[in-house]
Amino acid sequence: MAENGEEKLLAVARHIAKTLGHNESMADDILQIFSNFDGRFSREKLAEGQAGEDGSGVATLERALNSIDGQISRFVSADQPIWADPADSASFLDSIDELVTIIREWSPMASEKPIGVSLARADEMMQQAMFRIEEEFRSLMERGAESFGQGGDSAAMNHRFDSEEEDDYDRDFQNGDDIQIPVAQPLTDYDLIIDALPSATINDLHEMAKRMLGAGFGKPCSHVYSACRREFLEESLSRLGLQKLSIEEVHKMPWQELEDEIDRWIKAANVALRILFPSERRLCDRVYFGFSSAADLSFMEVCRGSTIQLLNFADAIAIGSRSPERLFKVLDVFETMRDLMPEFESVFSDQFCLVLRNEAVTIWKRLGEAIRGIFMELENLIRRDPAKAAVPGGGLHPITRYVMNYLRAACRSRQTLEQVFEESNGVPSKDSTLLTVQMSWIMELLESNLEVKSKVYKDPALCSVFLMNNGRYIVQKVKDGDLGLLLGEDWIRKHNAKVDNTAAGMNGLGKTMKEKLKQFNMQFDEICKAHSTWVVFDEQLREELKISLGRLLLPAYGNFIGRFQNLGDIGKNADRYIKYGVEDIEARINELFKGTSTARK
Repeated sequence: MAENGEEKLLAVARHIAKTLGHNESMADDILQIFSNFDGRFSREKLAEGQAGEDGSGVATLERALNSIDGQISRFVSADQPIWADPADSASFLDSIDELVTIIREWSPMASEKPIGVSLARADEMMQQAMFRIEEEFRSLMERGAESFGQGGDSAAMNHRFDSEEEDDYDRDFQNGDDIQIPVAQPLTDYDLIIDALPSATINDLHEMAKRMLGAGFGKPCSHVYSACRREFLEESLSRLGLQKLSIEEVHKMPWQELEDEIDRWIKAANVALRILFPSERRLCDRVYFGFSSAADLSFMEVCRGSTIQLLNFADAIAIGSRSPERLFKVLDVFETMRDLMPEFESVFSDQFCLVLRNEAVTIWKRLGEAIRGIFMELENLIRRDPAKAAVPGGGLHPITRYVMNYLRAACRSRQTLEQVFEESNGVPSKDSTLLTVQMSWIMELLESNLEVKSKVYKDPALCSVFLMNNGRYIVQKVKDGDLGLLLGEDWIRKHNAKVDNTAAGMNGLGKTMKEKLKQFNMQFDEICKAHSTWVVFDEQLREELKISLGRLLLPAYGNFIGRFQNLGDIGKNADRYIKYGVEDIEARINELFKGTSTARK
């Protein structure tokens, strides 16, 4: 070996002298300099090889290639996996290293035809070696994942690794014929990192990757690595319940099914961004240690498909229906994306993942736009709600109950909504946030809508009852929750005063009706006393008169006392003023026109 090394050294010296020397005299001067520098470059030795330098250099190169060719050919043609035997894998890597060294040392003389031919042979040998190491790389990743998945229980997959901790794993795992790709199990604790391959396997993969990258085969190495790990991620998300759905399929899905799908998406997104992707980042960094660019590229190729699947679903939610009932699930998706932004920033921090990181931010912002759009749709729903039939008795209108309960539920996510509206282009007032402005506007729309609906009542008193009932309900709902914190004490005081004013008006009307009721009682008693002496002898005619009186009096009286009972404070004590009920009036009418016994005779 020492003799071969000296021959290569002399051949290189002669090549340099020949290349740099523009004429024979200059070449001799260069050889003299080499001779003075190192005794091995004596003029005699250099001169000996000068005449037949081509043959000597090629012979040295060919001897080295022949020696390595036998070793590499043996491994390339082997039927069994090379990495099944640590001694074989070490010998194969040593042969590749030696071939790399030969190519690197002789490449400066590649312009000389005989040496160029030999180097072409060396390149072909290297290509064959790389094809085989690529197969071994793929096989080792697959076998390593399978064996690690059969370690006995899921505890190994869920083990928390310290950044400086290295664990030794048994290389002799049980083999099986029907082994599925191992996947991460659903977890509630996201603060962990997993290694999906045994440490020994990772070390072997690193040694292979180092040779492939050093030989210029980085792309095939990255392709094989990415294909295997990508399949693992996709299967993991599938096991977490996440379906591969197009945007159109999401939009066509019934809402109840979509709610369930959103819950599964939230779980999958958290597991992916907090566990699976960081674990893949760690694995890439270990396999491609020392080759950061290759690690970044491979990591992007591994995670891109799964990341796009997650982002596409969130985007489908963002650009989907703005129906008000969807607000709360859209808020869930928005909050998940917001909470995962630090993970997007840290995990996808390299240049290759910049597109994924930016797309995540864009979709998160788009979800905020969707939430603001849902509130706009709520405004339209209130405006479009028609003033049709009046609510019986001036009671609570369904739109009032719906809007107030909706806003109370929405305000449970008050901090999120504050963030959503602050990110819009609106300008808050000095004393109000944009969310406060939005809520105040919705309340104003609701009150205007109720004013229009109150006009359906022909009776002014019942109109006031309607406004009073709905106004009181609104104030109570505001006071009892976060909505009151948004609208403020001033808003509550003003609307309480408005309800009180309506009630005061009702009390004034009640006094008038009370006086009318007193007069009715007195006159009715007098009339009944007088008419009880009147006589209608014909029974049929007498019944017709009583029916006619009942039809005329009973509905009007019933309506009157009904209104009276709804008049604020007076209405609460209506029984003190109502002497006769409707049934009492009807009974008194039935006693009329019978006369006295004397009159009948």
